[in-house]
Order: sequence, then structure tokens, then C-alpha cells
Amino acid sequence: MARPKTPLLSRPAIREAALALIDRDGLEKLSMRRLAQELDVRAASLYSHYRTKEELLSEVAEEATTHIDVSAFGGGDWREGLAVWARSYRAALARHPNLLPVIAAGPGRREEALRRADAVHGGLVGAGWPPRYATMIGASTKYLVVGAATHSFAGGFDDDVWVYQDRYPNLSQAHRLAEVAAEIDQDSFELALLAFLDGLTPVYERVRTEG
Repeated sequence: MARPKTPLLSRPAIREAALALIDRDGLEKLSMRRLAQELDVRAASLYSHYRTKEELLSEVAEEATTHIDVSAFGGGDWREGLAVWARSYRAALARHPNLLPVIAAGPGRREEALRRADAVHGGLVGAGWPPRYATMIGASTKYLVVGAATHSFAGGFDDDVWVYQDRYPNLSQAHRLAEVAAEIDQDSFELALLAFLDGLTPVYERVRTEG
């Protein structure tokens, strides 16, 4: 019997199926055996493309974060660079929230993630930030973004008015937060990002003067 002209499996097809499984069922449900079932192949077939689940997850994370934008650092405006990076970073996490633990763990050896980290650090240093501050600003931005993407603040309140009435007078409208959770979460992130950037501005002027 002649072999099929198109392979039954490919690395892109495996990554696509893995991401779909993670999006649908959660990261903890991904295993090579489960993924093989999704693709209607034997698990051994996957190992000819990916040696381990960790190797597969690394490439899935790379693919899921391709839209994180660090290009604005090239213009020399560190505030614009951070704002564009933070917003696109949060958007990438929002598209695949179940993949957040992998993405948030850090770049590891992922080439695209390391390229972005290099662009962020280089952009900040090039704009006048000392290297140590550039490192801390990159870390602080990550904390802000990952925190915003981990859970919905507004969505964490019960929509039953009787939970709050008479007992928590300062939360008398908290039952309405769930209705506008996306709006509140987005505006809260923008407020935090603006406050972060505004707070960095006098620090920037100080360290440049000291330098």
C-alpha cells in the first residue's frame, strides 16, 4: 500500500489540537495520551514529533503569544513601549487563560519570548533607564499584567443583593458588578497601568539626573 502523500500528523496540527484541548478542558487535562485520542492516533506517534509534553507546551506557548507587541520600544519612548507591551500581553493571556501558568512562568528557552524580553530590556536601557531598573520595571509590568489576567475582580462578587444588604453597607451595589465585569476589569487595568507609568516618570527623571 502506498504511503499517504500528506503526513497524518504535523507539529502545527499537534500544537493546534493541544491548544484547543487546553482552552476547552484546562491545562491539567493535557497529556500525550489524551491528545493522541483527540487526534485519533496512538500516543507513540506524538513522540516522533515532540519528545515530551513540556517541549510541546513550550511551542504552544510560543504560538499563543505571537501577538505580544514589543515593537514600540524601538521608537525610544519607554512609556509607549511599556503601554503597548502590557496591553498586548494581557490580551494574549485573555485569549488563552488556561495557558496562563505556562506563559507566566517566564521565557525559559523559548526563542520568541527571549527575543521580546531582550527588546523590552534593551528599549528601557536605550531610553535611559539603568539596567537594574530596566529589570525591575520588566518584572513589575509582568506582575501587573499577570495579576490582571489571573482572575476577574468584578466577577468575584455574588449577584445576589441579599448577600450584602444590611450586613455590608459599603457594598450595597456589589451585586451589580457581575453585569459589567468586563468593563470594570478593563478600566481597572488601564487605571493601574496609567498609575504605574505616571509613578515611574519622576523616578526616571531622578535616576537620569543622578546618572
